[in-house]
Amino acid sequence: MTTKEYALHVIEDLPDDVTWDDVRERINFVAGVRKGLDELDAGKGIPHAQIREEYAAWLTD
Repeated sequence: MTTKEYALHVIEDLPDDVTWDDVRERINFVAGVRKGLDELDAGKGIPHAQIREEYAAWLTD
């Protein structure tokens, strides 16, 4: 599915009384999620153990 097709699908799933702000918010949310998933697929994710270590360090500072 192309980006345009996916965007149209996202918009079609919104209620009929949607505002322009709602459309913009949903598109931005979906774009962010897709970008994150693409980064994970490209191996750019951070391992869970590393996040746990960093989070623990933040709590003790």
